[in-house]
Amino acid sequence: MSELAAIPFEREPQNVKYKVTSYWTKRAGSFSEHKHDEAHSYKANLWRRELTERLPAGEGLRILDVGCGAGFFEMVLAPLDYWMVGIDLTPEMVKEGRKLLEEHGFSDADLVVMDAEKPEFPDGFFDAVISRNLTWTLPHPTEAYKEWHRVLKPGGVLLNYDAEYAKGFHKYDQMENLAHTKVDDSLVEECHDIYHMLSVSALDRPEWDVKTLKEIGFSEVEADRGAGDRLYAVKDEFYMPDRMFCIRAVK
Repeated sequence: MSELAAIPFEREPQNVKYKVTSYWTKRAGSFSEHKHDEAHSYKANLWRRELTERLPAGEGLRILDVGCGAGFFEMVLAPLDYWMVGIDLTPEMVKEGRKLLEEHGFSDADLVVMDAEKPEFPDGFFDAVISRNLTWTLPHPTEAYKEWHRVLKPGGVLLNYDAEYAKGFHKYDQMENLAHTKVDDSLVEECHDIYHMLSVSALDRPEWDVKTLKEIGFSEVEADRGAGDRLYAVKDEFYMPDRMFCIRAVK
């Protein structure tokens, strides 16, 4: 039995998005600094290679970054010939991300306040949808996946990097979570409370994701459990003990 199997989740909690937004509003400043440091470290090249090897071939791709946070993917991919837009539910996070992009002269990417479960773009608009550490925060992940499928062109690629963070909170010693070293204990507990509000926390992932994406209509759906080992093998200030997986799906 999973660590969260016995938790009485509130289905479709009315206030969970408010709580998620409130949490990330409080973290926006320090999170932006952390992503700035990561984008200026050796991690940037790791992520650039990781993404470009899995994105569709070709120049000038239209890429949607869902749950863009402070614009990390935009900074990583800025040197390449992509047209990017990032969306995030938290206005303060978007504000911090825009500031980072402006400071670094990355004017070709834009960040917009928007719900990742309800992206306001036409059908078949993007060549790729990418995401990192977002799906675990979503009250309605199936609906989000349907919408990401909708906005992709035929042959478009979804790349979703995530982990079972809720289960990891109960499984790992939080002292191992070096990426959260500067996160206040009160915010750690607030994040823990959010885990318990979300039914996605109890799912067996990435198996659930693969099954759901196939049912929605994606093809060539693959789950790669080695992403965390490739990207976060070193126990530095970016390290989290939770094993990140990558899901790649083609529309």
